[in-house]
Amino acid sequence: MDARNGTLHSRNSAGRAEGSEQVMIPFIDLGAQRRRLGRRVDDAIVRVLDHGGFIMGPEIRMLEEQLAEFSGSGNAVACSSGTDALLLALMALDLKPGDAVLVPGFSFAAPAEMVALLGGTPIFVDVQADSFIVAADSFEPGLQTARNLGLKLVGAITVDLYGRPADYSQIETEARRLGIWLICDAAQSFGAEYCGKPVGCFGQITTTSFYPAKPLACYGDGGAVFTDDDKLADKVRSLLMHGMGADKYDNIRVGINGRMDSIQAAVLLEKLKIFEDELAERDKVATAYSRGLSNINGVVVPEIPGGIRSSWAQYTLRLELHDQAKFQSRLSKAGIPTAIHYPVPLHRQVGYRRFPSVNGKLPVCDLLSKSVVSLPMHPYINKVTQAQIIDTVAQVVS
Repeated sequence: MDARNGTLHSRNSAGRAEGSEQVMIPFIDLGAQRRRLGRRVDDAIVRVLDHGGFIMGPEIRMLEEQLAEFSGSGNAVACSSGTDALLLALMALDLKPGDAVLVPGFSFAAPAEMVALLGGTPIFVDVQADSFIVAADSFEPGLQTARNLGLKLVGAITVDLYGRPADYSQIETEARRLGIWLICDAAQSFGAEYCGKPVGCFGQITTTSFYPAKPLACYGDGGAVFTDDDKLADKVRSLLMHGMGADKYDNIRVGINGRMDSIQAAVLLEKLKIFEDELAERDKVATAYSRGLSNINGVVVPEIPGGIRSSWAQYTLRLELHDQAKFQSRLSKAGIPTAIHYPVPLHRQVGYRRFPSVNGKLPVCDLLSKSVVSLPMHPYINKVTQAQIIDTVAQVVS
């Protein structure tokens, strides 16, 4: 994505971008949010500049307390990115070379990347066509794959794609049955709920990202680790400070520099004040999209089952009868950007082909990579623009 003047445009839209003859609708409009917040963010940043605690300033502790309260988790630990949140979680759970971890093949690279970085083996599992997320019944085949390769399966990472939470109750039950730990990657789903419980209180550890395109976003990189286990939380805090013990020169373990800076925490504190309202607005936009697009032949809209609240990080269609590239191109010519999350499944990417997949193939991951398309999604899409997008999609596919 390309961020200019507070607006994010997709470079996957296969057509004109900002600065060309066609004026593009923002894919994610950070400028509208910036105007709503007014001087509150400016003032929050100035407070950091005035007190000078740029690293581990008071805003970090304030943010962690508010994130823990929002998520219902016993502990929230702010860190430098969603990727580092995964790394810290895996380090805290003592992932070792030779250990295997189940990872969805249809995802951003970070979960598999962090497992491999620590010397573990990601085993790619397929996802569900309707939810885009791994199901509990994929765990047993993953275990058998690990055993066939002489690997020890120690854990699984679920990834909540597009804002929808995984079926945590079944997945947690299956993880306990197999005796493995569970990390819930909520980089796209912070603010969502499953069976009345907020994302952040599932698995041994939940991680999230505050990258600028996420539902709750800072103005740079940022992330957080959530856990009800106080010992794990203390270990994560040590790991992100170079393995710190009693003080920063007492290194009791090998760690990293994974700290969030105080300015990003200050930004998030202000954005958290309007987050619930923005989630409600995202849901209204998604409802309008689904109502307008659900009866179009060959277009499958996302369905959210009862008891689940999505944070709608993306609104992603599945095209059953239409060509993905042509669909994007025609929308782009009409000034509507789109994106594909993700155009190549992980098990087919050069950096990850050497890692095993369950049964040697992931048909749903392959299918989704060729059929998903995300439409503009943010809390500030007005009804006129919503109608324009809906009408254009209907015209393109008719």
